[in-house]
Amino acid sequence: MAQAQKEVTHNEALTLLDALVHAVIEAGPQADPPATPVEGCCWLVGSDATAAWAGKEDAVAIWTSGGWRFVLPRAAMRVSRLADGASLRFDGESWVEPPSIAGAAGGSTIDSEARSVLAALILLLEAHGLLISG
Repeated sequence: MAQAQKEVTHNEALTLLDALVHAVIEAGPQADPPATPVEGCCWLVGSDATAAWAGKEDAVAIWTSGGWRFVLPRAAMRVSRLADGASLRFDGESWVEPPSIAGAAGGSTIDSEARSVLAALILLLEAHGLLISG
């Protein structure tokens, strides 16, 4: 069966694919949509969402030339947040940030070489986007 205006369906699919394959969000989770969104940019919808986002809690909100598009996350979905570089993961109920890893401290014997190696390892993990420490 032929479909009228195939380009509309195709373009919609490309928009969603572009937004979600390497999901990057501007900010969020947040309740209020941005006042002047830029086409192609994404946000995470927070709890108690307002205006056009009402009822879309936890969704990835994508601003397109046709308005807002919403994609509900699946468990283990990940996004990177541009506002602070955080990597968030949807745990099946909400978006969570991995806990930060503090530098080595404490202990009765101070081993400066071991602490140096741990500090270098943490820097490498951060550089590869695998870790955000506080």
